[in-house]
Amino acid sequence: MIHYLLKSISYIFHPLIMPLLGVVFYFSKTPRFIPDPVMKAKVFSVTILTLILPILLYFLLKTLKRVESLHLATTRERILPLMLNGIIIALILTRVLPYEEIPELYYFFLGILFSTLACLFLAIFKVKASIHMIGSVGFFMFAVALSIHFKININGSIALMCIIIGAIATSRLHLKAHTPIELIIGFFVGLLPQLILLNYWL
Repeated sequence: MIHYLLKSISYIFHPLIMPLLGVVFYFSKTPRFIPDPVMKAKVFSVTILTLILPILLYFLLKTLKRVESLHLATTRERILPLMLNGIIIALILTRVLPYEEIPELYYFFLGILFSTLACLFLAIFKVKASIHMIGSVGFFMFAVALSIHFKININGSIALMCIIIGAIATSRLHLKAHTPIELIIGFFVGLLPQLILLNYWL
């Protein structure tokens, strides 16, 4: 029972959903007036580009035998998907969430891009970082920054996120998908870009 629960956590909180969660969280908390059609268009575009498109690309790569599983277990498997994801994030930055429209989300995705490139760099040198930790910690740091930026109390959400991050780490260790050091590397690869970029918008 515990095994299936921990395994389900890895799928429910997959890194692919973290950028979309960040966008939805921003729109749910921002005090700024943003017309509903604009919000819906942004959410729809991000859903297509960060969730639907990567899944379709995954099945294409699986058909071509370039990847074995959705979790990209080896560093060799990670290189091409990370390159494609970097291109997708760059497209979002230039076409969907440019700086002039929503600076907070622009820097959130810029941080995601830097984390993706860092993870790609590590994979090229056969260093494996937990992409689950990268995604969840990056989202967590963005949420904390938004609470400070907009002066809103989201202590409950932050506490829940901490529990989820702990559950994700436990899940990855239980499934033997990562070692503790790979989780730590993923933690900092997700955290540092978001933390550094706070200087430009917080």
